[in-house]
Amino acid sequence: MDLELKGKHALITGASKGIGFACAQVFAAEGCNVTLASRDMQSLKEAQQKLQKAYPGVKVDIHSVDLSKSEEQTRLAQLAGDYDILVNNAGSNPSGKLTDTTEEGWRQSFDLKMFGYVNLTRAACEAMQRKGRGVIVNVIGFAGERLMSQYIIGTTANAGLIAFTRSVGSQSTDFGVRVVGVNPSLTKTDRGEKLLKLWGEKDPNNKLTEEQVLSSMNLPFGRMATSEEVADAVAFLASARASYISGVVLNVDGGAAFRQ
Repeated sequence: MDLELKGKHALITGASKGIGFACAQVFAAEGCNVTLASRDMQSLKEAQQKLQKAYPGVKVDIHSVDLSKSEEQTRLAQLAGDYDILVNNAGSNPSGKLTDTTEEGWRQSFDLKMFGYVNLTRAACEAMQRKGRGVIVNVIGFAGERLMSQYIIGTTANAGLIAFTRSVGSQSTDFGVRVVGVNPSLTKTDRGEKLLKLWGEKDPNNKLTEEQVLSSMNLPFGRMATSEEVADAVAFLASARASYISGVVLNVDGGAAFRQ
């Protein structure tokens, strides 16, 4: 299936590893030029080299930015130039129940993920509306659907971004712009592996292995999602094959959000 992404330009945040890098690989494989953004320049350079080696005909730009700062969000939107697709992926939220959190922790998490997504989406919408075309894909998280008191910051931010995506995407089509989202469940990334280790060590008197933690979670198919599975969904939603889809948030979780 031709996704008609060849020659397009995608800006991807949180793109040096994990889901973001997997998205960059899928877009590059389709012939789409990519701009990668994250904090770590060394990781960005390594990602750039891998992509250039695997897809020599694709242009790969990189920008080191701290997307928890509004001025850096604005700078990235300007540096990226004329892009057809924005994939918002930068941001992570700490585990913990309400009483485990602080106001500072809430603000730090929201500055990066909530306001990072909102501000970059606003900038992209303004630019894309002038052209009369473009797609924004927000990589959010299934905790916004399956509300988790033990992940209160993440579940609140994700629920807000789901509502934001649906709301903006329901009207952006008036200007030729589509806004969609993807909700991954626990995904096999560096962060996913760290979370498993953290959860396994939560009770110092009864430590669990990663395999035991996974088994106790009753995950669909008995495993985490892969970055590639999430990235394939992102690429499809960004493509011409999904040209009549907007204001929709797709759960890529094997049904976990509604699993009993």
